[in-house]
Amino acid sequence: MRRPPSGRSPVLDSGLAGPLSASCSSSWPFSRRQCLDLLQSRPSLSALKQIHARTLRAGVPVSSADLGKHLILAIATLPSPLVAYAERVFCLICRPSVFTYNTIIRLHAESDSPGPALPLLPRMLAAGLWPDTHTYPFLLKACAKLLYGRDGKVIHGRAVHDGLAVGSVFVQNSLLHLYAACGLFESAHQLFEEMPVRNLVTWNTIINGFAINGRPNEALTLYRDMMTPRPPSTEEQPAVQDPVEPDGFTMVSLLSACAELGALVLGRRVHVYLWKVGLDRNSHVGNALIDLYAKCGTIGDARKVFDEMAHTRTAVSWTSLIVGLAVNGFGKEALGLFGDMGRAGLSPTEITFVGVLYACSHCGLVDDGFRYFDRMRMDYGIAPKIEHFGCMVDLLGRAGLVDRAYSFILGMPMEPNAVVWRTLLGACAMHKRTDLGEAAWARLEQLDPGHSGDFVLLSNLYASDRRWEDVHRIRRSMVKGGVKKTPGHTMVELGNNVHEFVMGDRSHPESDAIYGFLEEIAVRLRREGYAARTTDVLADIEEEEKETALSYHSERLAIAYALLKTTPGTTIRIVKNLRVCEDCHLATKLMSKVYDREIVVRDRSRFHHFKGGFCSCKDYW
Repeated sequence: MRRPPSGRSPVLDSGLAGPLSASCSSSWPFSRRQCLDLLQSRPSLSALKQIHARTLRAGVPVSSADLGKHLILAIATLPSPLVAYAERVFCLICRPSVFTYNTIIRLHAESDSPGPALPLLPRMLAAGLWPDTHTYPFLLKACAKLLYGRDGKVIHGRAVHDGLAVGSVFVQNSLLHLYAACGLFESAHQLFEEMPVRNLVTWNTIINGFAINGRPNEALTLYRDMMTPRPPSTEEQPAVQDPVEPDGFTMVSLLSACAELGALVLGRRVHVYLWKVGLDRNSHVGNALIDLYAKCGTIGDARKVFDEMAHTRTAVSWTSLIVGLAVNGFGKEALGLFGDMGRAGLSPTEITFVGVLYACSHCGLVDDGFRYFDRMRMDYGIAPKIEHFGCMVDLLGRAGLVDRAYSFILGMPMEPNAVVWRTLLGACAMHKRTDLGEAAWARLEQLDPGHSGDFVLLSNLYASDRRWEDVHRIRRSMVKGGVKKTPGHTMVELGNNVHEFVMGDRSHPESDAIYGFLEEIAVRLRREGYAARTTDVLADIEEEEKETALSYHSERLAIAYALLKTTPGTTIRIVKNLRVCEDCHLATKLMSKVYDREIVVRDRSRFHHFKGGFCSCKDYW
């Protein structure tokens, strides 16, 4: 056997494995054909580098399009592709083919830094090469990861110009993903409606896009359409497509939509379907079920799913239940589960600690919160991020330690963002600290001007101090700046339908019955000693008007409708987009006693489980 020349690279002495040692040790130098065969054998990284080194020693030119293509493709098929390595090889190729361009674009698009994929399109065109049905999906994937909606639209236009935007479902699915990821719902839906062919990926992309972007109603509507054949719009159209069978990804998106809406009945039906087809054993599905039941206030069901996942639990499973226990008011149980997680040998993540700190915040465990905050770095080597600092500000603010919260913000090692200052402003509004509230507002005007919630919080703060002139000034500035207040609304699921109410709403077809029943409720609550807490009505109006306004808050309309439409003893579950006011909290406690119902209210930040005249939050929220 001939030995290679002396002075060879140390890379070649590191040991040859498998097909490389068998093919390369028998003859030196080896031919271009042998090199291509080895590159197509899916070598490991170390073997790949040895093949590359031998090509250099043997004088086989990597700059040739054929060899360079296979070398880049071999890099792309590695479990952890080295993008910089592939880029250096790409730059050596004299005339890269469309296939090679697509491979390097894909490598960039699927990396953590997809930006370099985008300039490759103009380079391609300048070289006289035409993109194909693989080029555009990878470019659009890069835009979606970067949230570059405008660049994505330009690429869309180019795909239309090339005749590839309509004829390829692969390209169209990538466009759907781009528009959904960037929150361009109208563009996504229009494209979806115009697609002549829709496959499972199409449906999953559009449903998931709406579900994760806070549009659960649209997600549920699309799921129903997925199971229904689409009728032709004209006589000339071919036969309709058959309904598409959902898969695990579809069901996870659907569960996310149900969780967002608090649609427990539909979520349970999805769970039964998953059990029948065997998808409930999938860890992603299990995590979505934990999230569903936790967000619907049925934490016992969430715990049951968690227990049944004994062999498939991940850190996400533990984190989902920890957060679920925390938001449902079971803070001490959440902290106990965190301890169990460590004893099970799983390391907590950054998100796990968000749940732990959230639990401390909503239970008033200030000392425990700081103890866990310190353990992040000392015990687990996790550097606290802005979200964790925000949790600590919330912890102090809810406990009424507003001055300490302000000092904590000033001592943060990074620049506080708008969320942190907004948390402080909310605490100031809760505890009537106008001085620090104005300081927080001044910072928010610089960081995130025009946020409607900030105007509302400052206006409420002034109103609680009876500074009506300042209240009117803030409201005038909202009108002048075109800032619109987010209206409070409450949803309740009955049967297979979700009913939505806003304050004083009379658009519901049964509004007469609802308002009549509200009068009956008011009479029974007064017999129980209820007196309206009109301080929650932050407006310069008469007391009687304030009491009337409180009576028609959206959650009361939803509860009244549920009481009318459900059998005695049935648990009532409602979802509100804003924080429950003190008066509605008191009224709901009394309603749970008077009507002997458990009433579960999910507001903007947590759950309230009302039963027998008491609430799980112990009046701390």
